[in-house]
Amino acid sequence: MADTTKILTAEQERKLRQPIDEYVGGIQESINQLRKDGTDRVIEIQSALNNLKRDRIYTAQEKESRQTELNAELKKARAEEAKHKDEIAKLIAQAETYLKAHFNSDYYQAVTESCAAETAQAKEKYQAAVAQLNKDHQETVSRLKDPQELKDEKYVHKNRLFDAKMQLDKDLQNVKDRRHAAFDHQYHLLDMLRMSKFTFSETMAQRWENYQYAFNLRSFLLRNGLYLAIAVIFIALCVITPVVKGVPLLTTNNVLNILQQASPRMFLALGVAGLIMLAGTDLSIGRMMGMGITAATIVMHQGVNTGSVFGHVFDFTGMPVPLWVILALVVCIVLCTIFASIAGFFTAKFMMHPFISTMSTMLVIFGLATYATKGVSFGGIEPAIPGMIIPKINGFPTIILWAVAAVAIVWFIWNKTTFGKNLYAVGGNPEAASVSGISVFKVTVGAFIMAGILYGFGSWLECIRMFGSGSVSYGQGWEMDAIAACVVGGISFTGGIGKISGVVTGVFIFTALTYSLTTLGIDANLQFVFSGIIILVAVMLDCLKYVQKK
Repeated sequence: MADTTKILTAEQERKLRQPIDEYVGGIQESINQLRKDGTDRVIEIQSALNNLKRDRIYTAQEKESRQTELNAELKKARAEEAKHKDEIAKLIAQAETYLKAHFNSDYYQAVTESCAAETAQAKEKYQAAVAQLNKDHQETVSRLKDPQELKDEKYVHKNRLFDAKMQLDKDLQNVKDRRHAAFDHQYHLLDMLRMSKFTFSETMAQRWENYQYAFNLRSFLLRNGLYLAIAVIFIALCVITPVVKGVPLLTTNNVLNILQQASPRMFLALGVAGLIMLAGTDLSIGRMMGMGITAATIVMHQGVNTGSVFGHVFDFTGMPVPLWVILALVVCIVLCTIFASIAGFFTAKFMMHPFISTMSTMLVIFGLATYATKGVSFGGIEPAIPGMIIPKINGFPTIILWAVAAVAIVWFIWNKTTFGKNLYAVGGNPEAASVSGISVFKVTVGAFIMAGILYGFGSWLECIRMFGSGSVSYGQGWEMDAIAACVVGGISFTGGIGKISGVVTGVFIFTALTYSLTTLGIDANLQFVFSGIIILVAVMLDCLKYVQKK
């Protein structure tokens, strides 16, 4: 049974808090009087100076005159502030000492005990209500014979149980709100005393309290359930791999290999993430990858090319090697951007679903590239190039730095530019964005162009990482990896929802999972099963979140 003697009424709680409020409030009044002509005036004048800089009513001469006047007043106010600084500090220390001595022992502890008793009482009340509802339901059912009446009674009983559960949740939330308000009151008093200046420990205490207060297990599992499951899988793989293969999985070399493999994929995921933000997708990534790698291999080929393009054999041996690298990058970006722009134009202009437009460009790219090259591999690139572009420094693969730079740039575009803000707006509600004056056409085409540039960079880097081996079939299935990484990373297919950090997390998860399963010796075909399940669960959780909002 709940101890009801500890339950406080609102009036009793107010009386417990009253001496604290009166004591600290008296000190606060004294501090306010001391700050009136000092600190408060400083804040007021500084605000006036800031407003003056933005004010276009005054002439330059008037502004200068007013600024001189305000600076003189500011100097006077700061002198007044300095005069009372020590006295204010003593009063604050006095109030803080009192709070430490009395707040918890005289007030907060009693409220906490009251809330615990109220929680127990609410649960007992709920259990009693459920028991009574079940009893009444059984009595009613025993008297009914008609199947329809029985069905109606079960429906009514179910609703009554739901109402009882909702009442319990409401009671528990009220208790939770009450305890949280009591906790916050101390920091409210400190906030007034110190003018919003808290110590590190006080800030952390408030954050932890706010996290606990806002925590919801269902929401937490919806947001992080997939990551928790994947973490469990990785832990299992880390335990199983040394037993089965005799080698540890979590080594520095393996981690660096994972990061190295993830780097080119990062460009692809960042590119398609912008399209998914617009509630779209891109099925042509893999074929663009193959086209880009083939083009880069042709330009950076060691010696005269062994294959031809539309019957023409390219020879870049007369050019300096650094120019090969630059030309290869330009060619990759141009080719990928052209085809991405075509898909973007049809998507934006004719309201065509990206699934269709990108599927069409995928077929066109593969057909043209295969016909042009006869599907042959162009061999390796100049051996000196990887050491120029992505050298290993003391074992560290610098290709990772390219991915870091891409992440930083795309993050800046998404979060700090007008285009990025428009991207979120169009993805969330294109009709509302259009009414607000945002060009949906420009944003959509811009997202595809940015994706094409990133695909070009990604294919160029992958070509250098793999020392060429250019073939149009290279990159098959990479579109699924890129899309899956975005979905797992929280980029919603409903549009307008997602963060760059999620994309990065998704790429690392899939790359690490593939690497781990390969190390364990799992067949490549079975790896698709794991990937498919992860994608399905990720999209399901995303849909559940969307359903909840509706």
